[in-house]
Amino acid sequence: MTRLSRDDVVKAVDRADDVTIAQIIGTGATAEELAEAQAWLANDEPMINDLRPLAQGRVRELVDILSELEEEEEEGVELGPAATGG
Repeated sequence: MTRLSRDDVVKAVDRADDVTIAQIIGTGATAEELAEAQAWLANDEPMINDLRPLAQGRVRELVDILSELEEEEEEGVELGPAATGG
C-alpha cells in the first residue's frame, strides 16, 4: 500500500481544491483508506450493520476533511481552479 499522490486524490475527489488535496496527502493515507472514508461518508449505515468499528486514525482524518469539503459545497463556497478543472 502506497501513500496517495496528487493524481490519486484528484481522481478520487474531483472537486477538491489545492488546500484540500494537500490536507488529504498530508494525512499519509493510502488509496484504500481514502476509499473507506468515502464509503463512510456515502452511507455509514451499511458499514455499521457490517459491525465495522467507526472510522479511526487516518480514515477518520479523511472523513473530517471530506465532510468539511461537502459542507462548503452545500453552502455554495466557491472552490479553487483545481476543483473546476481550470
